[in-house]
Amino acid sequence: MIKKTLYFGNPAYLSLRNKQLVIQLPEVVKNETLPESFKADAVKTIPVEDIGVVILDNKQLTITHGLMEALLENNCALITCNSSRMPVGLMLPLEGNTTQTERFRDQIDASVPLKKQLWQQTVQAKIQNQAYVLENKSKAVVKNMLVWANNVKSGDPDNYEARAAVYYWNNIFPDIPGFVRGREGEPPNNLLNYGYAILRAVVARALVASGLLPTLGIHHRNKYNAYCLADDIMEPYRPFVDKLVFEIMESGVDVSELSQELKAQLLTTPLLDVIINGQRSPLMVAVGQTTASLYKCFSGEIRKIKYPSFRELN
Repeated sequence: MIKKTLYFGNPAYLSLRNKQLVIQLPEVVKNETLPESFKADAVKTIPVEDIGVVILDNKQLTITHGLMEALLENNCALITCNSSRMPVGLMLPLEGNTTQTERFRDQIDASVPLKKQLWQQTVQAKIQNQAYVLENKSKAVVKNMLVWANNVKSGDPDNYEARAAVYYWNNIFPDIPGFVRGREGEPPNNLLNYGYAILRAVVARALVASGLLPTLGIHHRNKYNAYCLADDIMEPYRPFVDKLVFEIMESGVDVSELSQELKAQLLTTPLLDVIINGQRSPLMVAVGQTTASLYKCFSGEIRKIKYPSFRELN
């Protein structure tokens, strides 16, 4: 089942009733001139079990502790946004799998050679997906990227990931001369940042559901980063966000500001079509397959992570 991604950008009261998320509007609740029947009809409810991600993007939102508890118990990711209306915080459940202790141990005990092999697979999948986006959107030459992907060794000691990234970002937006990818860079960096934040939450949520620690990466290591593994595993998925952003740019809309309409399009990230294990799947479902396969790699059941591809997509 595909979980819903909910975005709240206006003042609202969010609470829990009968395992349902209850949405009430302050202007309706506080208006004493409105009949109670109208107020009751204005209340919206959504089953908590149907929700995968909640984004809180307004300082006048009120959310009850009971609702937060229910969302986390159902393995929902809660994202909070700052004054610039960009994601700034992520809340995840502490327990997401019944055999969590055993899974933590397998993850922690993973050997360095295994982690290097997993990173090799990750970089190869990322470069291949980047090459697809370049070839099909910006019409750039990608033979070099495919060669780099094929030449990636265990642990990527030759740093083909960085080499491919430089070429990729220099060519992905041909109509923006001198485009530089960076969190504080010029548009469409704002769209990329937002899309990646949604993707990161989806991946972190799936890791917890698979009984893994999002903190312990296979490559990324940063004592200030609580989501190193999420940052590792999301790499091959980033080009799907890039493709979405490119298509938004193609439509000719103004991207200088991250409007509600642009956010609505980026919030479709969990629903994007991908090919994984030879079958078409929504991105959120595919991420679950990726993290489940990652655990099997840690436990010694398999040697290869299941990553997404654009192949077979038109």
